[in-house]
Amino acid sequence: MPFVYSSQNAQVASGTQGFQTSATANTEVDQFFLKPGTRNIAVNACYTGGKGAGLTAISGIAYRFKKWTTTASSAGTPVTPTPRDPGMQAAKATAGGASAGVTSGTGGPTYLGGFVSGAAGPGGWVAPNPDSTMVLEGSATMSIDLFSTSGTASLFFDFVVEHIE
Repeated sequence: MPFVYSSQNAQVASGTQGFQTSATANTEVDQFFLKPGTRNIAVNACYTGGKGAGLTAISGIAYRFKKWTTTASSAGTPVTPTPRDPGMQAAKATAGGASAGVTSGTGGPTYLGGFVSGAAGPGGWVAPNPDSTMVLEGSATMSIDLFSTSGTASLFFDFVVEHIE
């Protein structure tokens, strides 16, 4: 049975507004990365929510998962994946994120999938079956990154990425 971990943006823990899309409309920002340790990892869910007040239903945020294939992303604020079961071992994977963006990896990126949320409402993606998860082999020099973009500049949002090892 795999171990399940969740990674939420560090800004939520510190009480700030959360993550923000680019100040330039329709510009993608690499917001979060997850890279494997010694075990294989698989992203199996991502839960998001726009935090805009008084925005219309047609305002939205697009989220895209991409894989860097030569070197993994880095920098940003370290994020410690939290075990869903408090008795589990610590995650082997490492993660990080930044509202202004992380230092993207190299090679690719390969588009893995995406989804949207309202600028003031929920959204998310869950793998419909184990074969639909986004997998990286253990000890690979790759990362799976979460990008955001919006036709409206500077929208705030929060997210939780769930992965298995």
